[in-house]
Amino acid sequence: MMFRLPTAAFVAAPLALAAFTAFAEIERTPSPEGAKVYFIEPTDGATVPQTFTVKFGLENMGVAPAGTDTPATGHHHLLIDQELPPFDQPIGGDVKHFGGGQTQTEVTLEPGTHTLQLILGDMKHVPHDPPIYSEQITVTVE
Repeated sequence: MMFRLPTAAFVAAPLALAAFTAFAEIERTPSPEGAKVYFIEPTDGATVPQTFTVKFGLENMGVAPAGTDTPATGHHHLLIDQELPPFDQPIGGDVKHFGGGQTQTEVTLEPGTHTLQLILGDMKHVPHDPPIYSEQITVTVE
């Protein structure tokens, strides 16, 4: 004798899971008032060689490696030729992560015009609330 579940069970289970997932929000870390991330170098409109240094600036917060649970800290993420990621989930792998607490990096890009933008992530790589991100700058690579 074969046991069969009613068709409704196959429909209801995925719907219940989807509803649960929709309500499971990621907790975001509060950002301090006046927190700001910015580029020290290069500056907007700069012409740079193919390999150049990018230095990150941060005001009213501290830099800490990913996984460090210290209030008013975060770590940098660099977006190259990309839009800002969603603010309600961890910052994805297509963004350059500096989870070790680095405040500068060497970048090599093809000749042409490129955009750069910084966004700060908390200990779980999630943008703070409200998110802390820089203005998008443009550089021309020789």
